[in-house]
Amino acid sequence: MASIGNFFRRSLRRSVRREGKEEDGKKENNPSRVPQGKAGERSSVLYSAGQFFFEYLVVVSLKPVTDGRYEPKISYQFPKRENLLKGQKEEEERLLKAIPLFCFPDGNNWAPVTEFTSETFSFVLTNVDGSRKIGYCRRLLPSGRGARLPEVFCIISCLGCFGLFSKILDEVEKRRQISMAVIYPFMQGLRESPFPAPGKTVTIKSFIPESGTELIELTRPVDAHLEHVEFQALLQRLSPNLILHIFASAVLERRLIFLAEELSVLSQCIHAVAALLYPFTWAHTYIPVVPECLLDTVCCPTPFMVGIQMRYLERVLDQPMEEALMVDLCKGKIIRTVGDEEEILPIKLQNEILTSLNRHNNNNNVHTSEQVNTLVSDAFVQFFVRIVGHYSSHIKWSKNGSGTFQERAFCKAIASKTNRKFVKKFVKTNMFTLFIEEAEKSRIPQEAYFQRKITEYHEQKKHRRDS
Repeated sequence: MASIGNFFRRSLRRSVRREGKEEDGKKENNPSRVPQGKAGERSSVLYSAGQFFFEYLVVVSLKPVTDGRYEPKISYQFPKRENLLKGQKEEEERLLKAIPLFCFPDGNNWAPVTEFTSETFSFVLTNVDGSRKIGYCRRLLPSGRGARLPEVFCIISCLGCFGLFSKILDEVEKRRQISMAVIYPFMQGLRESPFPAPGKTVTIKSFIPESGTELIELTRPVDAHLEHVEFQALLQRLSPNLILHIFASAVLERRLIFLAEELSVLSQCIHAVAALLYPFTWAHTYIPVVPECLLDTVCCPTPFMVGIQMRYLERVLDQPMEEALMVDLCKGKIIRTVGDEEEILPIKLQNEILTSLNRHNNNNNVHTSEQVNTLVSDAFVQFFVRIVGHYSSHIKWSKNGSGTFQERAFCKAIASKTNRKFVKKFVKTNMFTLFIEEAEKSRIPQEAYFQRKITEYHEQKKHRRDS
């Protein structure tokens, strides 16, 4: 169990501070250089078209142990891997041992039932090199008669696109009600299809007995940075003011604990909070649903963003925790704070974000999840445009093409004292450091969407000056 726990704690804060670091140290510790799988991440590797949709499909079932308790075990795996090198085999074994814990994070106390509402959730696995894999899960009750135990279909992928994989799981569940044998050809067809580019569609042919051949279209959202997020889940449970307090804590890389009973609520809301940080990425411990056996994660002295089922609240409160923000998603309130959350962000920019979020709450014309995602994301992207949008002007380029960020000049260029005070703290975070390290590699901006918003903002300022 200790080795499995270590598998998930490897994303603890890495020391990637710029001062006094050698170049090889940067390469070793920089998690932005490898595929990562949480909401809001935009690694070109992660989102490049043409990759495999997934690495594994596994079915996790509950097997009886002692005293009426059950233990989750993998009962089906596709594909089976053969001829792996020693290191690859060891890594696969660790992965396959860990997956069941996250498919049934709510302990071993289960009982057969005749009715069970399917639920969809996801989790994140962090590897030794900082790379991340996502587990997309559908917990359901298999077809049959009498009382039965639920099982979980879990798709492991390094690609972040929750909506697309939810649709794939819909197809898996539909086939499960017919026969397990019908799932295999569908997943084989999916595995042989390339992951589409943003806005593009891939069509999977799948034969279903008595229905014939079906054509299943899987479309990737146009905006890649919004394809792994559903902001509506967050807005339905928290007020704009509370969302802003959470965002402020996340921006300064503090410890955040989210509580809810439903796994789907935990994973959706934590992915949404992480996505608010775009174009920056959370580079610390990130566990949308913490298994019971890993509840001591909340004792970590380093930053983390975790989701815990409400049933474990008392056990969490008994842990020797350092300062953390604790959010009750069931009642829509914050139950533990550091105390300064209202003072972290510049007040003028806070009010601009609140105005945008309240506009969503009062606008009955906003219906689709895509519209909500765009509106909410833009409010926070504009915050970063206003606060650090001038970063590229303070990268000094050498003749060999490498860049060096001029931090002091960057901060000094900010006219507003309150904005400058915040930025001086923000530049010390890992997320800013990693962003700048990527920016120093090439004159071509990595985050094209963010750069476009910066350009639009400056054009609007110029237009206002000229008019």
